[in-house]
Amino acid sequence: MRVGYLVSQYPAASHTFIRREVEALRSRGLEIQTFSVRRPTSMELSSPRDQAEFATTFYLLPASLKKLLSAHAFALAARPTAYLRVLSLALRHRVPGVRALVWAIFHFAEAIHLARELELRQITRLHNHFANSGATVGLLASSFLKLPWSLTLHGISETDYPAGLLLSAKIKAACFVACVSEFGRAQAMRLSPPEHWHKLSIVRCALDFKDLPKKPSADPAKRTRMICVGRLSPEKGHLGLLEAFAKMLARGIDAELVLVGDGPERQKIEQTRSRLNLSGKVRLAGSLAEDATLAEIADADILVLPSFMEGLPVVLMEAMALGIPVVATRVAGIPELIVDEQSGLLFSPANWDELAEKLSKLCSDPSLRSSLGDAGKERVLRSHNVADAFNPLTRYFDQGIA
Repeated sequence: MRVGYLVSQYPAASHTFIRREVEALRSRGLEIQTFSVRRPTSMELSSPRDQAEFATTFYLLPASLKKLLSAHAFALAARPTAYLRVLSLALRHRVPGVRALVWAIFHFAEAIHLARELELRQITRLHNHFANSGATVGLLASSFLKLPWSLTLHGISETDYPAGLLLSAKIKAACFVACVSEFGRAQAMRLSPPEHWHKLSIVRCALDFKDLPKKPSADPAKRTRMICVGRLSPEKGHLGLLEAFAKMLARGIDAELVLVGDGPERQKIEQTRSRLNLSGKVRLAGSLAEDATLAEIADADILVLPSFMEGLPVVLMEAMALGIPVVATRVAGIPELIVDEQSGLLFSPANWDELAEKLSKLCSDPSLRSSLGDAGKERVLRSHNVADAFNPLTRYFDQGIA
């Protein structure tokens, strides 16, 4: 069995969990070949392992006109009925609007290009991560070749518009759908007919614990160090975090905050930092490579995640696996990972007073930080270990259905 893995961009700094999954399945004897719609930037390839994946991944874009036309000419000559059927499917599998119609044609063009490559490599089934435009390309290509096709769902963006409008059709076409959280599976059920619910199963993201850095020895004299890792975008709640952090400092607590990531909210975050007089206490580290990010987490005393929406964030698993106590929003799949007051602390979404209270509590109680860190590490070891987490996925690939 040769399994093709298709992602909109692979490898990517924010998608190291896909690389871990690919590596784990290969170690189990599955032949996995990777495909990506877009090429990563040089900034995304700082890790030697990502560089190795880049070297063996087939990229649809940019495509030479000669190769694109050749793939379509071959497809039309060899399977004219299937070619027209999939063109019709592409034009129907889209959201309303002229722009979506244009993109549907692009997706069809990419899908036939991909199908030719899948055929040349003798791929026997195709799997997508994320129900986005990359999954549309995968759906069309697999439909053209009549390959078994499957999908992994991660978060709210896949059930919101526009992806959510097309999700039911994707679930209908898939032979199985892996969901990283119970919450995500419930949302997929909400958008799909009951006769397809049996396809939806839980396959957790996982960590390879031998890849994690060692946590430095604690220095009781140093200032409490908090870290938040995530794209600087509105749904991540950074502006509210700064408000909560300022309230906490006003109580006389000595702490610093590091924000790892970049994105469209950076300017607003910098302005809010200045307005709250936090310039000496809040550092924007920007986007970091995987190893550098893990090192920053390992050097922190607390990891905080104030998001308004999430799936089941891998960064929480990484912090917990390192024994770092975590504070996170009580949304989506996060309560499946964090049991409040046992393996971490949870707060109500956008309740910055409550967040300030939780952070103050952790900063003031080293023994609580230690107990939560130990319990969190045990929880992740039990449920998100790469040695066991992908056993269901291996079985689904063998059987074809969940």
